[in-house]
Amino acid sequence: MRDDRPELTIIVGVLLKGVPHWEVDDNLDELEQLVMTAGGEVVGRVVQSRPSFDSATLIGTGKLQELAGLVEALSADLVVFDDDLTPAQSRNLQEKLECKILDRSGIILDIFAMHARTKEAKIQVEVAQLEYLLPRLTRRWKHLSRQFGGIGTRGPVGSKGPGETQLEIDKRVIGRRLSQLQDQLTKIEVSRTVRRHRRRDIFKTALIGYTNAGKSTLLNALTRSNVFVEDRLFATLDPTVRGLRLEDGNRILLIDTVGFIRKLPVGLLASFKSTLEESRQADLFVHLVDLSHPHWEGQMARTEEILRELKLHHVPQVLTFNKIDQVEDQLLIEGLSRQHPSALFISASRGIRLYELVDRIQGFANQKWVRDSRSFKTDQLYGLEQFEGTIGIKILSRTFSDGMIVVDYLRPARPDEIENTVEE
Repeated sequence: MRDDRPELTIIVGVLLKGVPHWEVDDNLDELEQLVMTAGGEVVGRVVQSRPSFDSATLIGTGKLQELAGLVEALSADLVVFDDDLTPAQSRNLQEKLECKILDRSGIILDIFAMHARTKEAKIQVEVAQLEYLLPRLTRRWKHLSRQFGGIGTRGPVGSKGPGETQLEIDKRVIGRRLSQLQDQLTKIEVSRTVRRHRRRDIFKTALIGYTNAGKSTLLNALTRSNVFVEDRLFATLDPTVRGLRLEDGNRILLIDTVGFIRKLPVGLLASFKSTLEESRQADLFVHLVDLSHPHWEGQMARTEEILRELKLHHVPQVLTFNKIDQVEDQLLIEGLSRQHPSALFISASRGIRLYELVDRIQGFANQKWVRDSRSFKTDQLYGLEQFEGTIGIKILSRTFSDGMIVVDYLRPARPDEIENTVEE
């Protein structure tokens, strides 16, 4: 950053027809927190009401003129849009505003670059950055060469990122770099796959939820570990696995994962393949919700939405409301306990009711399973997809026999079936 000061930033949102104003305000509040996490200072906020996005500038010519005046008046270094920009929109905005332009995905990538610590995370971030920046390459770099870095130009490897070291290279060279990075990730994934195979028979619980919900704090509290914890968005990027010995003597694994966020493109999250693969191997999700956050309901809904997009919604969940020590309205907790009778209410930082969560995990770990199968006709693909998304079953295989699709799966055993149970 220039002069070692926070970059002065204006954030911009679009209020589309039919969208409530409070939703845009909430998104901009979160975007401001993202900018602060990246090291910027929000000095202005602009909301444009439109029936649809403008194809050239997102916000339209009139509002762009107003925004240009605000950039000049506030001496803004950066304008961040809450919605993703096309390469053409980004170029048009840069030409008119004459300052750095980023969208939500760009600012998230910048934070990823800040927080990447392991070799794998750094490579994954660089891949995601290059894939994001590739179509925006030509004019963007000419502009950034005058800005000398800052938010949006950080790289995960070394002191210089793609925005500074690759100003004049062409797409062919970037493609070669991406190929090299993918080869490195493949080698790392082979090693990770070997480790996963060694622990295939151990019950695995993944901690999931919105970013900053307290997943790393909970992991540390349950396993007495020292996983990095910070009151910032996306403090954890790498999947962290720790062992936990239950009261009955069995050992399980707890997996800390990257947090979710609104308007986080699934493709961007998919760049972190190791995190997703660890999640796919989990037998149970602990869905952690920060109950002290004013928009906890939206965060909980977004987490469920992303799980569906990633086709992970069938994994059994323990809904766990965290940070109850910071909730003054006890009626809220009482109401939620009636609305979600199987949910748990804890404080990871203060150790409140963690034993209830451990008991619940132990119950799932000791669950007995029965092997079963179900057949579908080839014209019943929707029903097949719905069935495979059923919460609480484990799909073993899908085969084609006598014109039918046969799904072998495990389901929880009923009391009268215990003697017929199988190991996972």
